[in-house]
Amino acid sequence: MAAREIIVNDLMQTGYRYSRVEEPGRGFRSDFRPELRPDELLALGVFGGRYMTDCASEFPGEWFEKAKLCHEAHRPELNYFLVNASKPLSYWRERGWIHPDDPRGWFQWYCRYYMGRRCDDDDRQIRRWKAMARHAAQLRAHCEPGDLLCRPRQRQALLHWAYDSRRM
Repeated sequence: MAAREIIVNDLMQTGYRYSRVEEPGRGFRSDFRPELRPDELLALGVFGGRYMTDCASEFPGEWFEKAKLCHEAHRPELNYFLVNASKPLSYWRERGWIHPDDPRGWFQWYCRYYMGRRCDDDDRQIRRWKAMARHAAQLRAHCEPGDLLCRPRQRQALLHWAYDSRRM
């Protein structure tokens, strides 16, 4: 695939440039196997609907056709499990977990990775994604299979990280 340059101008980045060097949904590292695509996550309900409300021009329009979004505020009732499983962005910034290329955090990185960007933050973000597997193990250990009412915050958090906690 020939690299395609993307220029981002949204509320959090102006003039940010990156290249897509892989076809969308292809060329993932073998140790990174998210269970859900970004469009599926947005349609299910993640981040209280507040995430990516100003990013439609960067990503495929289809991603936003069924997305549960709220431009005004974070609304936990838009999340699949109807609970708040998020910390504010300020919390992530204070801990130094936000890379300057992705000021919205992991999900923004994942969306861009899915679309074909590869960058120097890939290793760190994939390690963070792998670390969430411990929460999946806790669900399997403490919940009956299919009991979606068991540990809803943990299930929602896993959903934010592209683990399909509905199948656990």
